[in-house]
Amino acid sequence: MASANPDKVAEIEAVLRGALGGAVTIVPRPASVPDVVEDGDTLEANARLKAVAIAAATGEAAIADDTGLEVDALGGEPGVYSARFAGEDATYADNVAKLLASLGAAGAVEPAQRTARFRTVALVRYPDGREVVATGVVDGVISAVPVGTGGFGYDPVFVPAEGDGRSFAELTADEKHAISHRGRAFRALAHQLSG
Repeated sequence: MASANPDKVAEIEAVLRGALGGAVTIVPRPASVPDVVEDGDTLEANARLKAVAIAAATGEAAIADDTGLEVDALGGEPGVYSARFAGEDATYADNVAKLLASLGAAGAVEPAQRTARFRTVALVRYPDGREVVATGVVDGVISAVPVGTGGFGYDPVFVPAEGDGRSFAELTADEKHAISHRGRAFRALAHQLSG
Protein backbone atom coordinates (compact mmCIF):
# COMPACT_ATOMS: atom_id res chain seq x y z
CA MET A 1 0.00 0.00 0.00
CA ALA A 2 1.53 3.29 -1.08
CA SER A 3 -0.62 5.48 1.16
CA ALA A 4 0.37 6.17 4.74
CA ASN A 5 -3.05 7.75 5.49
CA PRO A 6 -4.68 5.23 7.88
CA ASP A 7 -8.22 6.43 7.05
CA LYS A 8 -7.68 5.89 3.34
CA VAL A 9 -5.90 2.55 3.84
CA ALA A 10 -8.80 1.22 5.93
CA GLU A 11 -11.31 2.18 3.22
CA ILE A 12 -9.23 0.66 0.43
CA GLU A 13 -8.69 -2.56 2.33
CA ALA A 14 -12.40 -2.91 3.14
CA VAL A 15 -13.41 -2.34 -0.49
CA LEU A 16 -10.79 -4.72 -1.91
CA ARG A 17 -11.63 -7.46 0.61
CA GLY A 18 -15.30 -7.15 -0.31
CA ALA A 19 -14.62 -7.10 -4.05
CA LEU A 20 -12.16 -10.00 -3.98
CA GLY A 21 -13.99 -12.12 -1.40
CA GLY A 22 -11.32 -11.56 1.22
CA ALA A 23 -8.62 -13.03 -1.04
CA VAL A 24 -6.23 -10.13 -0.68
CA THR A 25 -3.32 -9.34 1.59
CA ILE A 26 -2.47 -5.69 2.00
CA VAL A 27 0.96 -4.89 3.36
CA PRO A 28 1.38 -1.41 4.85
CA ARG A 29 3.89 0.96 3.36
CA PRO A 30 7.25 0.32 5.03
CA ALA A 31 8.04 2.98 7.63
CA SER A 32 11.49 3.31 6.08
CA VAL A 33 10.01 4.62 2.82
CA PRO A 34 9.64 8.41 3.00
CA ASP A 35 6.58 10.32 1.85
CA VAL A 36 6.40 10.77 -1.89
CA VAL A 37 6.14 14.32 -3.19
CA GLU A 38 2.81 14.52 -5.02
CA ASP A 39 3.62 17.17 -7.59
CA GLY A 40 1.76 15.66 -10.54
CA ASP A 41 -0.80 17.81 -12.31
CA THR A 42 -3.42 15.04 -12.46
CA LEU A 43 -4.80 12.49 -10.02
CA GLU A 44 -3.40 9.68 -12.16
CA ALA A 45 0.06 11.26 -12.17
CA ASN A 46 0.08 11.51 -8.38
CA ALA A 47 -1.14 7.92 -7.95
CA ARG A 48 1.60 6.79 -10.34
CA LEU A 49 4.31 8.75 -8.47
CA LYS A 50 3.37 7.00 -5.23
CA ALA A 51 3.04 3.52 -6.74
CA VAL A 52 6.32 3.74 -8.69
CA ALA A 53 8.21 4.85 -5.57
CA ILE A 54 6.80 2.06 -3.39
CA ALA A 55 7.28 -0.64 -6.05
CA ALA A 56 10.89 0.48 -6.52
CA ALA A 57 11.56 0.56 -2.78
CA THR A 58 9.98 -2.82 -1.99
CA GLY A 59 10.29 -4.85 -5.17
CA GLU A 60 6.59 -5.69 -4.75
CA ALA A 61 3.44 -4.61 -6.56
CA ALA A 62 2.22 -1.32 -5.10
CA ILE A 63 -1.34 -0.03 -4.81
CA ALA A 64 -1.83 3.73 -4.84
CA ASP A 65 -4.62 6.19 -5.41
CA ASP A 66 -5.24 9.87 -5.53
CA THR A 67 -8.57 11.54 -4.94
CA GLY A 68 -9.82 15.00 -5.71
CA LEU A 69 -12.95 16.93 -4.88
CA GLU A 70 -14.02 18.93 -7.93
CA VAL A 71 -16.40 21.79 -7.10
CA ASP A 72 -18.09 23.36 -10.11
CA ALA A 73 -18.52 26.85 -8.61
CA LEU A 74 -14.76 26.89 -7.94
CA GLY A 75 -13.78 25.92 -11.47
CA GLY A 76 -13.01 22.33 -10.42
CA GLU A 77 -10.97 23.25 -7.35
CA PRO A 78 -9.61 21.96 -5.09
CA GLY A 79 -9.11 18.97 -7.44
CA VAL A 80 -5.60 17.59 -7.37
CA TYR A 81 -4.86 19.88 -4.39
CA SER A 82 -7.73 18.59 -2.22
CA ALA A 83 -5.57 17.18 0.58
CA ARG A 84 -3.60 20.44 0.88
CA PHE A 85 -6.25 22.96 -0.17
CA ALA A 86 -5.70 25.06 2.97
CA GLY A 87 -1.91 24.53 2.96
CA GLU A 88 0.71 21.79 3.20
CA ASP A 89 0.00 20.99 6.87
CA ALA A 90 -3.76 21.54 6.69
CA THR A 91 -6.08 19.41 8.79
CA TYR A 92 -9.34 17.98 7.46
CA ALA A 93 -11.18 20.79 9.30
CA ASP A 94 -8.91 23.43 7.76
CA ASN A 95 -9.65 22.17 4.25
CA VAL A 96 -13.41 22.06 4.89
CA ALA A 97 -13.36 25.58 6.33
CA LYS A 98 -11.50 26.92 3.30
CA LEU A 99 -13.90 25.11 0.94
CA LEU A 100 -16.98 26.59 2.63
CA ALA A 101 -15.41 30.06 2.74
CA SER A 102 -14.47 29.81 -0.95
CA LEU A 103 -18.02 28.84 -1.89
CA GLY A 104 -19.37 31.74 0.16
CA ALA A 105 -16.98 34.14 -1.54
CA ALA A 106 -18.10 32.80 -4.93
CA GLY A 107 -21.73 33.49 -4.01
CA ALA A 108 -22.62 29.80 -4.25
CA VAL A 109 -25.28 29.52 -1.56
CA GLU A 110 -28.05 27.44 -3.13
CA PRO A 111 -27.58 23.66 -3.47
CA ALA A 112 -27.83 23.94 -7.28
CA GLN A 113 -24.79 26.26 -7.14
CA ARG A 114 -22.78 23.84 -4.96
CA THR A 115 -22.52 20.82 -7.25
CA ALA A 116 -19.37 18.75 -6.97
CA ARG A 117 -17.89 15.34 -7.52
CA PHE A 118 -15.29 13.17 -5.92
CA ARG A 119 -12.94 11.46 -8.37
CA THR A 120 -10.50 8.69 -7.46
CA VAL A 121 -7.82 7.15 -9.64
CA ALA A 122 -6.62 3.77 -8.33
CA LEU A 123 -3.46 2.24 -9.69
CA VAL A 124 -1.41 -0.91 -9.25
CA ARG A 125 2.21 -0.73 -10.37
CA TYR A 126 4.26 -3.88 -10.72
CA PRO A 127 8.07 -3.88 -10.36
CA ASP A 128 8.39 -4.71 -14.08
CA GLY A 129 6.55 -1.49 -15.00
CA ARG A 130 3.13 -2.96 -15.82
CA GLU A 131 0.17 -0.99 -14.53
CA VAL A 132 -3.54 -1.42 -13.98
CA VAL A 133 -5.57 1.79 -13.64
CA ALA A 134 -9.21 2.40 -12.70
CA THR A 135 -11.32 5.48 -11.96
CA GLY A 136 -14.35 6.04 -9.76
CA VAL A 137 -16.61 9.11 -9.60
CA VAL A 138 -19.56 10.14 -7.45
CA ASP A 139 -21.58 13.33 -7.94
CA GLY A 140 -23.15 15.36 -5.18
CA VAL A 141 -23.43 18.78 -3.57
CA ILE A 142 -21.52 20.59 -0.86
CA SER A 143 -23.66 21.27 2.21
CA ALA A 144 -23.68 24.66 3.92
CA VAL A 145 -22.28 23.22 7.17
CA PRO A 146 -20.48 20.01 8.14
CA VAL A 147 -22.83 17.23 9.27
CA GLY A 148 -21.96 13.83 10.73
CA THR A 149 -19.04 12.31 12.59
CA GLY A 150 -17.99 9.43 10.35
CA GLY A 151 -15.60 9.32 7.45
CA PHE A 152 -12.78 11.79 6.97
CA GLY A 153 -11.65 14.68 4.79
CA TYR A 154 -14.55 16.44 3.09
CA ASP A 155 -17.08 13.72 4.04
CA PRO A 156 -19.02 15.97 6.48
CA VAL A 157 -19.90 18.43 3.68
CA PHE A 158 -20.31 16.08 0.71
CA VAL A 159 -23.89 14.92 0.10
CA PRO A 160 -23.94 12.25 -2.64
CA ALA A 161 -26.62 12.65 -5.31
CA GLU A 162 -27.43 8.93 -5.14
CA GLY A 163 -28.04 8.99 -1.41
CA ASP A 164 -30.95 10.00 0.76
CA GLY A 165 -29.74 13.48 1.70
CA ARG A 166 -27.16 12.39 4.27
CA SER A 167 -23.53 13.44 4.00
CA PHE A 168 -20.80 10.83 3.56
CA ALA A 169 -19.99 11.44 7.25
CA GLU A 170 -23.52 10.33 8.21
CA LEU A 171 -23.42 7.08 6.25
CA THR A 172 -22.22 3.77 7.63
CA ALA A 173 -18.95 2.52 6.18
CA ASP A 174 -20.80 -0.06 4.06
CA GLU A 175 -23.27 2.54 2.76
CA LYS A 176 -20.43 4.86 1.83
CA HIS A 177 -18.34 2.14 0.15
CA ALA A 178 -21.32 1.10 -1.98
CA ILE A 179 -21.57 4.48 -3.72
CA SER A 180 -18.29 6.28 -3.09
CA HIS A 181 -15.67 7.27 -5.63
CA ARG A 182 -13.03 5.20 -3.82
CA GLY A 183 -15.33 2.19 -3.62
CA ARG A 184 -16.07 2.41 -7.32
CA ALA A 185 -12.42 2.87 -8.31
CA PHE A 186 -11.17 -0.04 -6.23
CA ARG A 187 -14.00 -2.38 -7.24
CA ALA A 188 -13.16 -1.58 -10.87
CA LEU A 189 -9.48 -2.19 -10.13
CA ALA A 190 -10.29 -5.50 -8.39
CA HIS A 191 -12.40 -6.54 -11.41
CA GLN A 192 -9.47 -5.90 -13.75
CA LEU A 193 -7.04 -7.74 -11.45
CA SER A 194 -9.28 -10.79 -11.09
CA GLY A 195 -10.48 -10.86 -14.72
